[in-house]
Amino acid sequence: MDIFTITFWIITLIWFTFSIIKDKKKTLNAIKMSGGMMKGMASEIVAILFLIGLILTFIPPDTIKQYMGDSNILLSTIVFALVGCISLIPAFVAFPLVGSFLDAGASIVPVVAFLTTLTMVGIVTFPLEKKEFGTKFTIIRNSLSFVFAVVIALLMGVII
Repeated sequence: MDIFTITFWIITLIWFTFSIIKDKKKTLNAIKMSGGMMKGMASEIVAILFLIGLILTFIPPDTIKQYMGDSNILLSTIVFALVGCISLIPAFVAFPLVGSFLDAGASIVPVVAFLTTLTMVGIVTFPLEKKEFGTKFTIIRNSLSFVFAVVIALLMGVII
């Protein structure tokens, strides 16, 4: 484990101990409630793992590395930013998927572009957003989000 994980474990144990000392009944009740939530989320977690496995079955690691790692970084960043724009994947599925892309040899810049446009730009949700906020606002928001997503991806490439 890295230092951050160990630090979070220590902080959690300290607060847990403090909570038990302060009110044991409430703490145990909270543990029971969170256990119930975890049981409810178990099917979603299995579905996420299945979806990621399915995606990685159809897109082998060599292909991911070729298009997201070894190719022209700027071109692959734009392409995967566009793919992120038209994808409608929940964030809790996208993060593990992006981690799998990185493990398969993808470069950080196109992966971040994919993830940021996936969460910030909504081509699939454009009609609903246009209906609620108007065409001009929706176009401006999506355009600015796309530009900033690419800028964020390029900055992450410099930082990491």
